[in-house]
Amino acid sequence: MSRIAIIGGHGKVALHLSRILSGEGHDVTSFIRNPDHVADVTETGAAAQVLDVENSTTAELAQALKGHDAVVWSAGAGGGNPARTYAVDRDAAIRSMDAAKEAGLKRYVMVSYIGSAKNHGIPQDHPFFPYAESKAAADDYLRSSGLAWTVLGPGTLTEEPASGLIEVNPANPGNGTGTSRANVALVAAAVLELPGTIHRTITFKDGTVDVVDALTAD
Repeated sequence: MSRIAIIGGHGKVALHLSRILSGEGHDVTSFIRNPDHVADVTETGAAAQVLDVENSTTAELAQALKGHDAVVWSAGAGGGNPARTYAVDRDAAIRSMDAAKEAGLKRYVMVSYIGSAKNHGIPQDHPFFPYAESKAAADDYLRSSGLAWTVLGPGTLTEEPASGLIEVNPANPGNGTGTSRANVALVAAAVLELPGTIHRTITFKDGTVDVVDALTAD
């Protein structure tokens, strides 16, 4: 059994993930901003802890993470407000990485998206630009953090049920990148158990290969 922290615990992927991890016997703490969401989180088997990551200091985040074995970042500002997007998806995410190191926690899994890169190609006047910039900066910082990191890059998120089948590093994303949120949660849970996924950026979409087989294939 491990102690696993999920930041952004009321998100759809996070709720799936906390249910999976709790069902596997892990001790899960889900950090959420809104106290009204406590019941939704505890229903999954996780312990809910109210923490506003956007306005928390590194020291406060480190205190919250202390004693955990791994952290999964699944938080986001939700778009619509560029200032909040930079504050949450970039700045708070980076603080959480520094906090993880301060707390003595090594394993860090970032839920990103399939196109995250410094050369993402999104025009500056596009509404998606702040998110693309924020994720690229956070992912890049994580890779140089010294943590035992994994960056997950799922495709376009859907509400389809979990199939447990994915395609890793899709050769032709132009054919569609639909990815069930429930499958994203399965991937996040799996990489926590697979040391071979440390220091890897894993892009994926729904596919035809079992999650573990896809993640461990040469």
